[in-house]
Amino acid sequence: MAVDCVPPGCVVSYGDVAALVGTGPRVVGRVLARYGSDVAWWRVTNAAGRLPEALLREATARWRAEAIEVNVAGTACRIVAHRAALPELAIAYEHRLPPELRETDAV
Repeated sequence: MAVDCVPPGCVVSYGDVAALVGTGPRVVGRVLARYGSDVAWWRVTNAAGRLPEALLREATARWRAEAIEVNVAGTACRIVAHRAALPELAIAYEHRLPPELRETDAV
C-alpha cells in the first residue's frame, strides 16, 4: 500500500518506507521480495539507489521509462535526484489507510 503511493519518476529507500509504515528497512525488503510483484518495486531501493543484481536489468528499463536517471556504471538509480517528497508521500499513504488506522489529532 505504501509503495503504491510513490509517484512515477520518483524513488524512495527501504528506510523511507520503513519509517512510513513503522517497521525496519529489512522487513520492507523481505515483504517486497515475497509480495512486491504487484507494486512498483523498482521505486524502492537501498539508500544508494541500488537493487539486488537479479532485479537490476528490469529495474533499469523501468527507471529509464520513468525518466529516473541511472548512474554512469548502470548499477543504480540516482535516488538523490529523484527522491519522492516524503511529507507528501506520508499524506498520500495516510489517506489510503482505513479510517480506524489513521492517526488522529484527538487527545
